Amino acid sequence: MSCCVPSLAPPIAWPGLETPVLASIQATSNAVKPRMVHLPGGRFIMGSDAKEGFAQDGEGPAREVEIKPFAIGETTVSNSEFREFVRATQYITDAEQAGSSFVFYLQVDPQRRDAMRRISRELPWWLEVEGACWQRPHGPGSGIQDLLDYPVVHVSWADAKAYCAWAGLRLPTEAQWEYAARWGLIQARYPWGNEFEPSGQRQCNTWQGVFPAQPQSGWTPGPMAVRSFKANGFGLFQMVGNVWQWCEDWFSPRYHEETDLNDPRANPGFSARVAGSPRKSAVSRPNSVATGALRAVTC
Repeated sequence: MSCCVPSLAPPIAWPGLETPVLASIQATSNAVKPRMVHLPGGRFIMGSDAKEGFAQDGEGPAREVEIKPFAIGETTVSNSEFREFVRATQYITDAEQAGSSFVFYLQVDPQRRDAMRRISRELPWWLEVEGACWQRPHGPGSGIQDLLDYPVVHVSWADAKAYCAWAGLRLPTEAQWEYAARWGLIQARYPWGNEFEPSGQRQCNTWQGVFPAQPQSGWTPGPMAVRSFKANGFGLFQMVGNVWQWCEDWFSPRYHEETDLNDPRANPGFSARVAGSPRKSAVSRPNSVATGALRAVTC
């Protein structure tokens, strides 16, 4: 996870995490909910014993688990949907309260880059940009007016929980997310099979070119609209790539040893929450190009 995801230094104590701020947000019948897809549930092989990836991510051992029926968002939550939540509740995200968020350096104006503080020598491609938030994804001067059908970004786990509370939904568990991503494919590397680009056709929005400084000509680093590319067999769009997606569980490298076989979920006794692509499941997920998004499920 540390190879990809920046964090504010010193670590931010998330306001709104199981506090009155979150508790005060009530579900409303007027909420603009994402389009939901009902899934039958059942047994599937979760996790992976493959040698790829990082052992500390705890992707295995693979095991058969059982999931109850549930419904999940057809797409990640869009800027338009999140905007309706903010308008209805006057909610202020953690990035807005902190006054900054991290932006991939090629999305920042070249004249501003050198003056910004890089977070570490290991992660020079992430810049802490003052004023960056869901409404200004690249910082001051940017906006979402032309990106309303793009995934909302710069949202924390607490922000995602707040949106779900308002919409009468919740975040998916990791098991639900992986079940939805696999849609019945047994131990496939990707949600569409084992070949990254079958017949030379791209299936998701991932880095193109030489990371991090040489993007392929004609491709700009950044998210794409939520319904880009073909949906998987369950009718779900972009289960990998594009953005990292929060889920409900707390992270543990021993997840597959410590959780139940029936609707497994990690309890809040661990140090960090599972965040989208960096730890989302054993389904391979090539580098996403933006952080902090969400996809909801029914309660």
